[in-house]
Amino acid sequence: MISAPRIPAVVPAGRMAAMEQPTFRLPGGLELRPWRLSDADALLAAGQDPAIRHWNRLLVETPTDARRRIERMHERWQAELSAIWAIARPGDEAVGLIGWGDIDLAGGSAEIMYWILPTQRGDGAVVEATKRLGDWALDDLGLHRLRLCHSVANPASCRVAEKAGYSLEGTMRSALLHADGWHDEHLHALVQGDI
Repeated sequence: MISAPRIPAVVPAGRMAAMEQPTFRLPGGLELRPWRLSDADALLAAGQDPAIRHWNRLLVETPTDARRRIERMHERWQAELSAIWAIARPGDEAVGLIGWGDIDLAGGSAEIMYWILPTQRGDGAVVEATKRLGDWALDDLGLHRLRLCHSVANPASCRVAEKAGYSLEGTMRSALLHADGWHDEHLHALVQGDI
């Protein structure tokens, strides 16, 4: 019997859960910090925003839904499944969300997700947050490959990917079901050594 050599985990299990979720300063006076239960109103507002609901398929309809989602963010950090930050002004309620979902520590990859409330759109905050969390995921956590996927009908997300240094790798056909039907998605990626 021929045995294949065991491939070690890119990031050992337990590494992320052992870390305290950091806070990061961004240009323009914003920060990335863990979500707080006091951010529930911002999450509820995002759940009512048509663009956020459409592109992110976010369904938050009550304050209880919002608080439970925030609690799950913290649970999923400990389970090493996702790492979600609030985009906020220091001492203020969240104005956006950004983070890593679909974290695969053993395989060394994750997919970024984000949204921002209308009052902050267009100021470059999402690009800066995407860059900062890319640095954290590659350099501090130790992942190897980061994905950014978005509907081809969402050019704003394509601009975020390009400005944050994610290379366009291709189009995934009929990859995600939105309220208006199936959407093709662009796949962008950033890997160790790209920047």
